[in-house]
Amino acid sequence: QVQLVESGGGLVQAGGSLRLSCAASGFSGSIFSVTTTGWYRQAPGLQRELVARIDSGGSTNYADSVKGRFTISTDNAKNTLYLQMNTLKSEDTAVYYCNVDARRLWGREYWGQGTQVTVSS
Repeated sequence: QVQLVESGGGLVQAGGSLRLSCAASGFSGSIFSVTTTGWYRQAPGLQRELVARIDSGGSTNYADSVKGRFTISTDNAKNTLYLQMNTLKSEDTAVYYCNVDARRLWGREYWGQGTQVTVSS
């Protein structure tokens, strides 16, 4: 059973930086090398939205609102997904979730429990 655990959230002032991590376990080998993985976020009263995604080949895509400020990456040896967030804005405040899309392999997706990011203006 794949498990995802996020960390790295917190309170930061506008203009600051945070790095989120998502550690995957319960899979033999590097899950990020065989699936598409991503970060989503959900602010109060809003729907969950895609922030950034990286496929098994390393291709990335970002929401327009974070392009040039956020960077998604993986460390396959550590089975960890990262989201480097720079120049944070108050509108980045949300709960951030790690996602592994394993529908092609096992017919399902996996989600972490979420980590809170709060940006004060």
